Amino acid sequence: MKWRTRRTSSNVEDRRGQRMPGRARLGGGLGTIAVILLAAYFGVDPRPFLALLDGAAPPPTQTGSELQVDPEDDPLAEFVSVVLADTEITWQRLFRELGRDYQEPRLILFSGATQSSCGVGQAAMGPFYCPADQQVYIDLSFYREMRERFQAPGDFAQAYVIAHEVGHHVQNLLGISGQVQRLRRQVSKTEANGLSVRQELQADCFAGLWAHEADRLRDVLEPGDIEEGLNAASAIGDDRLQQQAGRRVSPDSFTHGSSEQRMRWFTIGFESGELERCDTFAKGVSL
Repeated sequence: MKWRTRRTSSNVEDRRGQRMPGRARLGGGLGTIAVILLAAYFGVDPRPFLALLDGAAPPPTQTGSELQVDPEDDPLAEFVSVVLADTEITWQRLFRELGRDYQEPRLILFSGATQSSCGVGQAAMGPFYCPADQQVYIDLSFYREMRERFQAPGDFAQAYVIAHEVGHHVQNLLGISGQVQRLRRQVSKTEANGLSVRQELQADCFAGLWAHEADRLRDVLEPGDIEEGLNAASAIGDDRLQQQAGRRVSPDSFTHGSSEQRMRWFTIGFESGELERCDTFAKGVSL
């Protein structure tokens, strides 16, 4: 991916090295922690689980004893900022076509744990988007997890993660996220899971749409980049994760989509370059 020397975003807040004030209150014991970890890897909306941790803790502040920041992560932090800046360019243009203003999200880099408006976010949860403060949160150690646990290396695989979370921000701005949350409260658990799958696959499609725009207008992609993105999408499909956990594959319990679905919807966004093609909620659309 051609990212070096490109502009970075002004919407990145670096909290790496800052400790949380006190300790997060872990309600529910080990069962709650296990659920949160599963939520991270299955892409479930983390807000209900974040609330279990610390619903009203004060914002993080620096203390006298800070966590050590690995300077080797600084290029990766710059990379994340460059990717965020590129998503800003893409969504600014697409929102103008809709006759709307794009409100850029902030991206928070943190170490270990940090406070969000959705509650306490922890590195074990993986990257997440908090609609309450319109911010994306990521501990850079997640990218090591991608390489080592999920076997999904590569800079474009890392960019895909950011673009997916920004996709959730787009859904929030368009009112899609709110509609999904309201509908989820009115239907059965299986139907609610299905709505989550459609929401997550749409975010994958939005990530593919960003890749299309980035390559067409700014020549960002290099050979092999799309394959890296597809590999990452496949690696964190619900069926793959259930198999890795030694569980029976249960489509009714999917919340993020199968590996095949995630790859397919990313490809739809990338190949079409059309926002309308990412409507995973349209009547009759087959996932």
